[in-house]
Amino acid sequence: MTDTRESVQKKSRLGRLFAGRWLFLITILVGIGSYVIGLNVGYLDIAGARQFIQQLRADNQKLKTQIADLNATQVALQNKLSTFEAALDEIIPAKNTYNVKPNQSMIVASGRLTVGLIGPPSNDSVTININGKQQTAATGDVIKVTLDPSTVCQVRVQSFDMFRAVLNASCTQAQ
Repeated sequence: MTDTRESVQKKSRLGRLFAGRWLFLITILVGIGSYVIGLNVGYLDIAGARQFIQQLRADNQKLKTQIADLNATQVALQNKLSTFEAALDEIIPAKNTYNVKPNQSMIVASGRLTVGLIGPPSNDSVTININGKQQTAATGDVIKVTLDPSTVCQVRVQSFDMFRAVLNASCTQAQ
């Protein structure tokens, strides 16, 4: 009976020893497996982030190209606007100021007067047709035109050369 007890005790010790080793081995294997799975999941996250960054870089490059194109378009449109403004200023330099070429007529003063330059200007005067009446004027002369008792208009010759005359035309209500 002592032999059986000793053999059972030996077997128990061996069983406990093997059970402890199996438990340790299983714990190590589970730990290694968890580590590998963790690395794989982390790698997938990093790969997804890298792919997303690549996509953002491509989108960023497209947007930079689009911004550059829009800036170039804006500069071109600004240059066109400046050109058109300069051309408009040449035709109508300031409020109520008009460039009239020889044998050209314009409706001025808010549509109340028709002013035309008859022939090219001479050295000292210009011939102006105002609402069908010819007037000769020099630089600085003011021609007053009464349309009706309540409206008085004036045309002033600011300057002239052989290609144009610069006139200022405006109308005011009589008091």
